[in-house]
Parts: sequence; C-alpha cells; structure tokens
Amino acid sequence: MSSRQLSPLIAETIAIGSELLLGGRTDSNSLFITEELSQLGIEVRFKSVVGDDQADIVNVLKTAVRRAKVIVMTGGLGPTVDDCTREAIARAAGRKLARRKEAFEGLQARLAKWGRTPNKGQLRQALIPSGATVLPNPVGSAPGFWLSWKGATLISLPGVPSEMKAMIRESVTSLLSSHLESRGRSEPQPIKRLLFHTWGLPEADVDVQLKGLISKRVPVDFGLLASPMGVLVSLTTNSRARVKEEALASLAQEVRSRLREWLFAEGQESMEEVVGRLLTDQKRTVALAESCTGGLIGHRLTQVPGSSAYMDRGVICYSNKAKVELLGVPPDLIEKHGAVSAEVAAAMAKGMRERSGVSVGLSVTGIAGPAGGTATKPVGLVYIGLDDEDGHSITKEHRFHGDRTIIKQRSSQAALDVLRRWLVTKAIP
Repeated sequence: MSSRQLSPLIAETIAIGSELLLGGRTDSNSLFITEELSQLGIEVRFKSVVGDDQADIVNVLKTAVRRAKVIVMTGGLGPTVDDCTREAIARAAGRKLARRKEAFEGLQARLAKWGRTPNKGQLRQALIPSGATVLPNPVGSAPGFWLSWKGATLISLPGVPSEMKAMIRESVTSLLSSHLESRGRSEPQPIKRLLFHTWGLPEADVDVQLKGLISKRVPVDFGLLASPMGVLVSLTTNSRARVKEEALASLAQEVRSRLREWLFAEGQESMEEVVGRLLTDQKRTVALAESCTGGLIGHRLTQVPGSSAYMDRGVICYSNKAKVELLGVPPDLIEKHGAVSAEVAAAMAKGMRERSGVSVGLSVTGIAGPAGGTATKPVGLVYIGLDDEDGHSITKEHRFHGDRTIIKQRSSQAALDVLRRWLVTKAIP
C-alpha cells in the first residue's frame, strides 16, 4: 500500500501534572511535540491535561487509545510520591512493573556524574512496564519508555522540557520513523505550517485583510491567534492531501502583500530577533529609557545572542526625579504635560541618545495600572519615543487594554515595532 492511500496517523498529547491545572504553569511541551510529529506527517488532533491522580490518568489513557494511534505523554516519571505515570500506564495496559537493567544503569550513571547515588524514591524511576522499550534520558535521571497497546504507540517522557526535547530528538523521532516504515509509510508527508507575525492590527482587521485568501478547493487550514504580542496568522497543510510547494509559496506571497507593514516576522522569529538582525545588518546601536515597562524591552533585546553588538545601555527611569537626573528631562516639561505624554517621551529618547552616543534612543512612558489613570489619561495610555543621530524625533501614542502584565508586554512590543519601522525606512541600500 502506498503512503498516498493510507489514512492520516492521528496523535494525542497528554500532559501530566496537577500544577498544570492549578495555574502558574503552562504546558509548553505539547507545542514542541506537535511540531516534531508534524515533520513525520503525524497529525496531533487531541491534547489532554490531567493531574497527578492514577485513576484520572488511566481514564484519560483509555479515551486516548480509542481515538489516536500515537500517544505522547509527558510528566509524572519523577522520584516523588505524586509521580504515578508508570503505575497508571501499567494499570491501564494490564502490564507488570519491573526494574529494568538498562533503566537502572542509566539512572545510576547519570546520578554518579552528579556525585550522587540513587535513593529509594529514585529507584522507582527504573520501574518500566513489561514489554516496553526503555528510552534513555541524555539530560536527566528519569528514563522514558515506549510500548504498543491496542494498536497504538504509547510514549512516556519526563515533563522537564529540556529532558523531553532531548529524548524526542535523540530517540523518539528515529523510532517513530522506523515504525512508520514498518507500517508501509515509507514516504512520510510532513505537515507544513507557515507562520506570519503581525503587530498593529486587531484580529478582526487581520481577518478582513485576508478575507478570501484560501478557496475551499485548497487543502490548507487558515488560522488566527491573538495575543499581547500581536496576531499570529497560520497556514497549515492538511495531512490528508498533498499541497504543491508552488501553491504554498503563492499563498505566502499573497499574505505578505496583504499584510504589508503590519507583518514583522515569519516562522519562529520574534520581534526582538528581527530588531536585532536589522541593527546588526546596519551596524547601528540603541539605548533605552524605560518607565512603565521597567526594563522589559532591555530584557527582550538581550535575550538574543550577539545583542552586545547593538545594545549599549538601558535606564529604568520610573520616577520623575529619575527622568530629570538621568536623562535631563526638563522639570517644567513634566510639570506642564505630565510624565505620561508625547513631549516627555520625546525628551527621554533624546536624553538617552545624547548621553550614550548611540545611533538611536528609544523610550516608553505610560500608565500600566490598575491604579493611576484619570479621565484624560486612562490606564493603558502609553507613549513611545524615538530619537536618532540625525535629529529626527518620533512619538507614538497607544491606548492598550488588559491587566498590568499585558499592558507592559504590549508596550514593549509597540516600542520595538517603532524601532523596527525606523530601521526599515532608514535601511542602508
């Protein structure tokens, strides 16, 4: 049977951990797993999150095996009493748990490198369901495992992202590829996903810009996802049909044409990476004067490797006194217009650039809330300032909504976008 005639291979991810249900922790593992499986033509159609309760995990597993042929579980393989994934899988699949030599030796060797010996709890990590294949952990102590159950392939991995990613890349992908070949799927069709990142247009307006982009005859799924960092546009090929590269390239070009200046990046590139690349290419430098963002813009820029080539310095000038003393903002300017104003944002950017001698100074001042707003200057009012070495000054007003964290995130994105647009318009031929 050819791979063209086979039905799509459906997968489900299961994230285990009560902390994922109580708030404060998000499941990022499933996103990574989805991307990796898509390269093998395996379509993740279901995602479950379950707490550290053995009975609940068993029930989720029984549901998953009825609707998916590949099940990837993360979490619950640690040494503590709440880690019960091994026991739940053994119970659901009717397998016995036994200490496996390869699992124990791998655990022992890893701990020895750290100058430790396994305690009673850690010895539980070497318990593997009968009939399962042990998956070595090149980063941590807990091994994973792989077993066949009711026609499905069940993979259990640690929940620590760095460990899970290393095991996916070093073991799981190759094992799944071999498994697909044995099922007659010798030509896996990767599920292609094109991502386009926009800033400055609400989700509804992005939808209008892209209206009618994809006809019903084209097997490509169109998606929009709004966040504090903008609107993400996705084009995903359908796993049940082939899409020619030329057709995808044509759609991508149409997206670029319609979104124009609102499109700031494609693929996995972030706004700070785009800005960093432009600054590097143009051999320009930047200094920051941050008030309401409290250093968030500087943090984002310095997260990019090589940022020392363009990031000179940053000042958190939260108080009016700091704006005057550190940036030379005239006190009467603050008195007349208020600290949250276009005039003060411009003065902050200029003072920062002049004191640092960089190519461009960038500033932000605003009201992040929840208190501090007035009828004329509500919570969410933010001003961005930019001052360049040629004496040009730019200010931009924004009125954001959301809580304090969201307003800070949106303010940082808006400021970086002002810098990005300036870099594009002044780009060196």
